[in-house]
Amino acid sequence: MAQILPKALLQAIEELGQLPGVGARTAERYAYFLFRSDQRRVQSLASTIAGLHDGIKTCPVTFALINPNDEVSPLYSSADRSKKLVAVVEEPLDIVALERTGQFNGTYHVLGGAISPIDGIGPEKLHIPELLQRLKNDEVEEVIIATNASVEGESTALFLERQIREAKIATEISRLARGIPVGVDLEYADQISLGHALEGRKKL
Repeated sequence: MAQILPKALLQAIEELGQLPGVGARTAERYAYFLFRSDQRRVQSLASTIAGLHDGIKTCPVTFALINPNDEVSPLYSSADRSKKLVAVVEEPLDIVALERTGQFNGTYHVLGGAISPIDGIGPEKLHIPELLQRLKNDEVEEVIIATNASVEGESTALFLERQIREAKIATEISRLARGIPVGVDLEYADQISLGHALEGRKKL
């Protein structure tokens, strides 16, 4: 049977189809859109994607994503941020979601995921030891466990609470209030719900 589409277009469709949430038809539309676009625009996109790994590094303290020339996250080093308050999130983009509320002036700690045995992610694969050390060194007064409202997020929150209490760290522990619907990741939550969740966080 004759090949219907050129090989280059088929390869582009296949690669785009590997992106999360992109099905076969969407990948086809994206690939065809890129083919029809101005070549300079496509080259600029390709160059940006190719430079992602060299243009981003991880903060050694908070594990947020930072520029290559930054030593630590500006959200940690800034004098305007309170080191006495730490919000613990699953992924770096969760920080963006909380910052958009304009209601948080503390610092962050990115776990790098959530406990999920079915996916082979145990506590040892998360930045939990580093968090416990930070809570001690920075003499944190309150830690907000801002993991997602999912089964994995709840399991991770309970595990973190137990670890903090067992380590006898003198800090208040709170959890985001249920302004966020169950099953919705922080990245996709609206700003109003996130704001209410921050304001109505509860002590654990």
